[in-house]
Amino acid sequence: MVKPPLHRPRRSSKVRYGAAAIVVGGALLLSGCSKQSIISNASPQAHGITVLWWWMLGVAALVFLGAVVLLVIGYVTRRRPGLPFLGQREIAAQGLVLVFGIGIPLGVLVALFGVSDIYLIRQTAAPAPRTTALTIHVIGHQWWWEVRYDGGHPVTANEIHIPVRTRVNLVATTADVIHSFWVPQLNRKIDMIPGQRNRILLYADRTGKYRGQCSQFCGLQHANMGMFVIAQPQSAFRAWLAHTSRRSSSPTTPQARAGKQLFLTSQCASCHFIAGTPAQGTIGPDLTHVASRSTLAAATIPNTPRELADWIHNPQAIKPGVRMPDLGLSWRQVDRIVAYLEELK
Repeated sequence: MVKPPLHRPRRSSKVRYGAAAIVVGGALLLSGCSKQSIISNASPQAHGITVLWWWMLGVAALVFLGAVVLLVIGYVTRRRPGLPFLGQREIAAQGLVLVFGIGIPLGVLVALFGVSDIYLIRQTAAPAPRTTALTIHVIGHQWWWEVRYDGGHPVTANEIHIPVRTRVNLVATTADVIHSFWVPQLNRKIDMIPGQRNRILLYADRTGKYRGQCSQFCGLQHANMGMFVIAQPQSAFRAWLAHTSRRSSSPTTPQARAGKQLFLTSQCASCHFIAGTPAQGTIGPDLTHVASRSTLAAATIPNTPRELADWIHNPQAIKPGVRMPDLGLSWRQVDRIVAYLEELK
């Protein structure tokens, strides 16, 4: 009987290593694919940030290639005394130190500082209130976003509706720890600091749904503290604003009516607010029009009846550490509450 070889052929190892390299390289490339990309910008402010990023990448690449070239030249000529091509002249060595060690870094840093400070920061800075048509207040919570519109208009959560091609003054605060508001496709980030009101311009030059994220570590579920900015045509935004400013609708089915009664008599009403009902809680998100939102738990899960039921039944299994507790409801009770909430559009 012929015994199998103890080692696989070298060609097989090369194929294996090559496949592993392709998988790792592909994973690295795909990890950069995200809807939260500064390259796919949708506003003049984000475009300026993108341009600066490309210039910084280009300059860094040139510096890196220059260093690689010098290392290669040094390796090739390592057995020769003195510097490559320049010999042992001391003045040449001093010149290289002044040019590459001081001159080029200083020039690059001054140029980048001038572009970012004089042009970009002023372009992306907080707008003067008189130059904006709308003011929105966003309050960060662990771990969701409260959104309030000026003028007695609606309070919503995790989704910010704005009219397209309109300058919006966004005022950011926090109800607990430090958060950071960042929608990469629209503008730079701003910090949300307790006791302080920071502002930023929110503007979209085309309709779309732009994902944002808290970019300041704020606790266990920091990574699951997302939101969406929805830029709509003027008419669609006005219709949304008018509809969302109304009180909640009355349940139309026996299941939904039973769910409303259960919602109001359980701990749900002590934490959540629903306009037009005795539910006046302020701890959790406003649920007056919760069924009109596309996600739940700050963009953690889609807003579907099944996901909503799982969330109500055991929120800690979906978002550990969230303040919403497990109320010990049976699945029958959960189904009734879901039937009620699904009618709040």
